[in-house]
Amino acid sequence: MRETPWTISGRCSRPISRRDALRYAAALSAMAGVGAAAAGAPTASAAAPTLIDFAMKQIPAQDIKAAGHAGVINYVSTSRPGSNFGAKPITLPYAQSLAAAGLVIVSNYQYGKPGGTAPSDFTRGLAGGVADARTAWRLHTAAGGARNAPIYFSVDDDIDRHAWNTLALPWFRGINSVLGAQRTGVYGGIRTCQWAAADGVIGRSRTPGKVWAWQTRSWSQGQIYPAAVLYQRIIDTASNPGPVVGGIRVDVNDVLAQDCGQWNLHP
Repeated sequence: MRETPWTISGRCSRPISRRDALRYAAALSAMAGVGAAAAGAPTASAAAPTLIDFAMKQIPAQDIKAAGHAGVINYVSTSRPGSNFGAKPITLPYAQSLAAAGLVIVSNYQYGKPGGTAPSDFTRGLAGGVADARTAWRLHTAAGGARNAPIYFSVDDDIDRHAWNTLALPWFRGINSVLGAQRTGVYGGIRTCQWAAADGVIGRSRTPGKVWAWQTRSWSQGQIYPAAVLYQRIIDTASNPGPVVGGIRVDVNDVLAQDCGQWNLHP
């Protein structure tokens, strides 16, 4: 990897040092071929390495490896009122077991949801973004999360541009005020990912041309945002169950960049 500067939200960041470059190369060996699946048609990404996301319980590392997945996207948020998800939040012992098995970890925050016992997080405005970022950072670091790794924040709804401008964008500004844009990522449909990148509220991957966008197939009209680093291709629903790993059904995400925000690349 060349030692060239890279830019974050229009501002120049530090050049990648030789030490960082060597660490980056070593970490990539655990996910060989991650960069082979460039963003394109959803069918083209099927051969990409995959990460699973789930909330019901902590799935043993050996079961994740046996199913052929490269790692997990795990929550740095707690369960909503009235629920008790065993994988929310990720814990230090569980994270250590995953790392010991050679699996990678990516952090995601989601507390509320549409129609849930807590409202969608993105509706909570600037102050809500500040509070959510503080909670996410506390749980991320308590589990051993890398200090320079991004945390993805979920917009788990089909919002329009007005809702983005008036609700989600102020929420992300609040998140940025705590974490900085470079440590902020977004989960959502294609338009949400594009708006977040255009408004400079998410950071950039070390993979050229990629940003911290975890795109879901939902609300994406069969398209993949070329700058996305993750694509949620399989979404577990009652009518369309996801694959079973460790006794529970999971969502499956294609890795579209060598650097998708995994902890071991961002100490």
